[in-house]
Amino acid sequence: MKHLYDVPAPAKLNLFLHITGRRDDGYHLLQSAMVMVDWCDSLHFELRADGAISREDLRTPLPENDLTIRAARALQAASGTRWGVHIGVEKSIPAQAGMGGGSSDAASCLLALNRLWKLQMPLPRLLKIGLVLGADVPFFLAGRNAWVEGIGEQLTPLDVDPACFLVVKPPHGLPTQTIFSDPALKRDSDVAIISGFAANPREFGRNDMQSIAIRHCPGVSQALDWLAAQGLDGRMTGSGSAVFAWAPANAALDPAVPLGAPAGFEARWCGGLEAHPLSGWAQEMD
Repeated sequence: MKHLYDVPAPAKLNLFLHITGRRDDGYHLLQSAMVMVDWCDSLHFELRADGAISREDLRTPLPENDLTIRAARALQAASGTRWGVHIGVEKSIPAQAGMGGGSSDAASCLLALNRLWKLQMPLPRLLKIGLVLGADVPFFLAGRNAWVEGIGEQLTPLDVDPACFLVVKPPHGLPTQTIFSDPALKRDSDVAIISGFAANPREFGRNDMQSIAIRHCPGVSQALDWLAAQGLDGRMTGSGSAVFAWAPANAALDPAVPLGAPAGFEARWCGGLEAHPLSGWAQEMD
């Protein structure tokens, strides 16, 4: 029996993000095209026979009850397994960036523990657990770039041409709740269709949260201005505060460009992923 797993948890970018409404329970209805990129956290799993779930922070200190711990406990409860796990979390994806780092960690945790604990739980069951943990978790579990609707649970696989992105994270983060609770947030965007996005993915739509985020975090505007100075058209991902720009098609990527980001900002070239590194780790059907 293999008692150890070391797995990646990739970040995501929202190529556009529209808010089309709000449910009676307060959840916002979204439309987005989401892609995974090779900016990854690393998670390490060691089987525990005593049933306990523990975590070690290998880089950035995390909250005691972070999404990784919550995912492990939710899977343990849903499966009734007697096994436990010790999890090492090596964070690289910035927090409060709109890049889905916590949700990605949760998804990789569910997929890895499904194997480590030999549960053979099918993907549809993992998706139900994931949605309770966070709106972006099902996207990472499904393992494909996707057209995303509803509150994050409606996923249509989406083929996006391989691309590189210049991603910039300001020094300060943005709590998602700060953006969603702002009364000025636009909540009535027209419903889009996939064919409209596919015709011009680089320029399609906008991020409805971007103008609100700029008011709460001036670093978002600074990052967009810096991208513009590089001749790149920037856009915020998720609820921010990270922004990104598509690299020019067929252009050589200059490794020195991210080094010129404003002081305190984190910037890097990221390659798009066609599939999640753990794609196929859970059966598609019951």
